[in-house]
Amino acid sequence: MTHSKLFKTENPVVPKRGVHLDLKGLPPTAKRLCELFKVIAAARYNVILLEWEDSFPWSVDERFRSPTLEDIRSFQETAKNLGLELIPLLQCLGHMETPLSVSGYENLREIPNDPSGLNPLAPGARELVQGMLENVLELMPGIHYFHLGGDEASTLGSAPDSKGYISRHGKAALYLQHVEPILDRLNAKGIRPILWHDMMINWNSGELKALAGKSDLMVWGYNGHPDTTIHHFNTKYIKRFIEHGITLWGGTAYKGADAHNADLPNIALRQENAEAWLDTAKRFGFAGIIATGWSRHSTHGMQCEPIDSALDSLLNTAVILHDGQAPQGGIAACIAALDEMGEGTRFSACKTAIELLCAVRQSAWQELQSLKEERVLFSSDKRRCGSHIESRRLKYLQNIMNTSKEAEEKVRNAFAGLVESIWIEEYLNTRLIPLREEFSDILSKVGSVKK
Repeated sequence: MTHSKLFKTENPVVPKRGVHLDLKGLPPTAKRLCELFKVIAAARYNVILLEWEDSFPWSVDERFRSPTLEDIRSFQETAKNLGLELIPLLQCLGHMETPLSVSGYENLREIPNDPSGLNPLAPGARELVQGMLENVLELMPGIHYFHLGGDEASTLGSAPDSKGYISRHGKAALYLQHVEPILDRLNAKGIRPILWHDMMINWNSGELKALAGKSDLMVWGYNGHPDTTIHHFNTKYIKRFIEHGITLWGGTAYKGADAHNADLPNIALRQENAEAWLDTAKRFGFAGIIATGWSRHSTHGMQCEPIDSALDSLLNTAVILHDGQAPQGGIAACIAALDEMGEGTRFSACKTAIELLCAVRQSAWQELQSLKEERVLFSSDKRRCGSHIESRRLKYLQNIMNTSKEAEEKVRNAFAGLVESIWIEEYLNTRLIPLREEFSDILSKVGSVKK
């Protein structure tokens, strides 16, 4: 049941409203994933975009797996019972670290020491993508859409053969040469492909028309409004896609879009961006809007913003996409809805713990910076020594480091059972080990903290 005061209209403004679950960073446990489906359905989303990455039980090559979510069919049954449409997302060109980091696949890379980009001309490249696609189709029968990623392929054209192909035919031709057979295969099965839009913004009319009959595009951009941005999601590109008959979706973000190492979403910016995409979707007749929730900005990058401490933003975005405006009562109304769903206590524990961890990180790094700057001053001008500034800062820093242990335990306790401990430990280690190393280094130079 959704909170009675959260939604004000029965008929949604946007027909398809989705949540993106990025499982390559902080994947929920199998039990928690099913619980999150219930939260998502209660928030009146009707689509889940599942970016499986290494959480999928791959059989094409089991080395692509990390700790996996094996019982895929039970997730589908839960989603079906809740009225949620599942759309799998499989990367087909860029962001290919999951398979290309595995020994034996180096020959498929555009750049030998960079596993992020697939060389579409390398023997076996398309076959790899098709094999992974067939794995997903086998375990997810009955789907109507399949997202093939295809964004941010920054290495495309770096290998000698792909560079030569582009010089003769153009970058769009190489992209299409790789992806068209995959699109055709999905269309033949009655499954509509979706691709991220950013690689197509400079395509010519013929290239866009060739794509229009084969795939939808999801236009994404997480800061600002398409009408005013100078970036890849400006309205001029949207208009051009529409003119060429391409069906469009919008991509906003409820979390994971503020910084690669952020702990919590900036809810004000997330709301502003969701409202911008709502406006754009209504004007141009989008098929739907997906609220992305990145857990890593890239497969080998740091984790960011756990989903269980961002549920308030998830619900806030849900109301915007459904009602056409933010909820009356703001975030407080979203938290009240979480209470009614039985999620309030866990959410509060998770957010409080992450807020403390975030505060520790910010305070410690600021204090370390100040201490290092002042040490340079003391060494260059002896008159400044003896002011006890250094000892006071060290004491304050020691207090922060003590608090970091409290934050660490709060995070562990709050997320226990929601995320496997291996991922929580990684999250904590990347944030706290650098701080502790810096503090230890400072102590080794100035001596112990004076009482």
